Amino acid sequence: MDINIVNQSENSLPSYETIASAGMDLRAWISEPISMQPMQRALVPTGLFIELPVGYEAQVRPRSGLAIKSGITVLNSPGTIDADYRGEVKVILINLSSVSFTIKSGDRIAQMIISKHEQANWKQVGELNQTERGSGGFGHTGK
Repeated sequence: MDINIVNQSENSLPSYETIASAGMDLRAWISEPISMQPMQRALVPTGLFIELPVGYEAQVRPRSGLAIKSGITVLNSPGTIDADYRGEVKVILINLSSVSFTIKSGDRIAQMIISKHEQANWKQVGELNQTERGSGGFGHTGK
C-alpha cells in the first residue's frame, strides 16, 4: 500500500526493521532535548504529516524496549490517527519511572502501525443473543 507522507524532519521515513515487523519506529523531531521528570507528560513532534486512505488508521503504540528499560510509554495507547487528519504526527509520552528521562531529536519514541478498520452502523434491538460467557468480564474466568 502506498501512503502519501510529508517529512519536515531530518530523520529518515518510518520503516519496518524486519520482514515480519508490524510497526514502524517514529522518531522525535525537536529543536532541543526534552527532560521528562517522573510522572511528567510530553507531546513530542515527529515532523511527519501523513495522508491515509479512507478505511485505514495509524495506531501509535509504545516501544517495548523503551517501556521496560526506561519506563517511558505512550499515554493514550494506542493513539489513533484518522484518515482525514492532516496535522503533524505527535506522540504523547509519559515517564512512569522514578528517574528523569531525556528525549533527543532523532530518538525512537514510539511505533506506528497502519490498520484497516470498518465503520459500524448501530442496530438497536431489545435484547442480545446469549452466549456461554454472557456478561462475565474483568477476570471472571480466574487466574
